[in-house]
Amino acid sequence: MAHPFFSEEFVEQERYNIPSIYIPNAKSCVWEIDGRVVGFVALLGNEVGALFVDPRFQRAGIRRALMDDARALRGELDVEVFKANALGGSFYAKYGFELMHEKIHAKTDFEVMRLRLPPDAPPQPSDSATG
Repeated sequence: MAHPFFSEEFVEQERYNIPSIYIPNAKSCVWEIDGRVVGFVALLGNEVGALFVDPRFQRAGIRRALMDDARALRGELDVEVFKANALGGSFYAKYGFELMHEKIHAKTDFEVMRLRLPPDAPPQPSDSATG
């Protein structure tokens, strides 16, 4: 949903990279409902490598809860988000991430923003409409 602009070739490569490269090297927190994983956040050090919630469970505060867990684990967090990903960019801005810089993503030629959540950023109020 958040990345309809990706080419099929890039998506196929990421389908390989996620289970074979990223997940084995990440600290992940998952959200389960009735024993089924409906969301996760994957951390590569202090970087949010992935934050996903099943579309059927979005707007229920799960993204925010997962980000709260990530923040509790790491404190300061960084994330790289595609400018064309309005859903992700909006969430991170509301959560309190600040723009560090922008660049062109080498593999896709799309603009990305590097954002940082300082460790001393005030906690964001819970709002299920943004979570």
